[in-house]
Amino acid sequence: MRFATWNADLSRDGPGLLLRDILSGKDPEVEAVVQGLLNIRPDVVLLTRVDHDLNGIALNALASRLAQDGLEYPYRLAPAQNRGLPSGLDLDGNGRRGDPDDAHGYGRFSGDGAMAVLSRWPLGEVRDFSHFLWADMPDARLGTVPVAARASHRLSSSAHWIVPVLLPDGGALHLLAWAATPPLFGARNPDRNHDETAFWLHLLEGRLPMAPPSAPFVLIGLPNLAPGQGDPSALRALAVHPALHPPAPGASAMLASGPAPLSLIQPSADLHVTASGLHPEAARHRMVWMTVTVDPAPP
Repeated sequence: MRFATWNADLSRDGPGLLLRDILSGKDPEVEAVVQGLLNIRPDVVLLTRVDHDLNGIALNALASRLAQDGLEYPYRLAPAQNRGLPSGLDLDGNGRRGDPDDAHGYGRFSGDGAMAVLSRWPLGEVRDFSHFLWADMPDARLGTVPVAARASHRLSSSAHWIVPVLLPDGGALHLLAWAATPPLFGARNPDRNHDETAFWLHLLEGRLPMAPPSAPFVLIGLPNLAPGQGDPSALRALAVHPALHPPAPGASAMLASGPAPLSLIQPSADLHVTASGLHPEAARHRMVWMTVTVDPAPP
């Protein structure tokens, strides 16, 4: 199975504009995403920074565009997320409500720059942790959050999902998917960026009020942490976590994109990595892809 994730630059200035650009067939960013997916042909891809709409119309249009060239993704996931979702609170503490930074996740409109899954394999029931409160995290870094907002401030700037990918033998492989805020552009963001990644550490180690994921699984998404920005300690802890595949040369796209990657894929320790890479070789945002083999489920 080949997995991929891509910070796809498919966010526009208002709702409906991404659909317009997909249908035009002339938008360079849309066409770059289409050609990249046609080249790598992942079985499952998590797209980040892609605008969400209520009925998944833009995502369906993108899937139709890919199907025209023989790459079909009949299974799609794009539920409502925190990006641009009004909170009704002054989360950034500037004395006003209704700013993009007062949404549950930064956004100029609901669904601005969210995330979505396209899959050739059926998807099971998603565990969606988008409503999980930041204050409920162990050791939450809440010092920059206004006290009045702490009882309502969600952790996820977009979403945290566990997505079962259903296998032919009746088993499932779980995607642990998220897209963190960048550790820039505001006092809260460095701490939120760290804690959005640390969520997976706490979940794997049983420190959250939800069951840890069952293996096999793939940690996949956008830590959004470039070298020299923010605190990479949670990401580094995941890199050496015993439940996860170690990032060895030639076996981890996480390592290939640097010690603090913008996007990553890291499989559980029981999976076998056979290939990984980046596409294109030189670009501001590159698709990370990885091919793994899954042992058959026991009878």
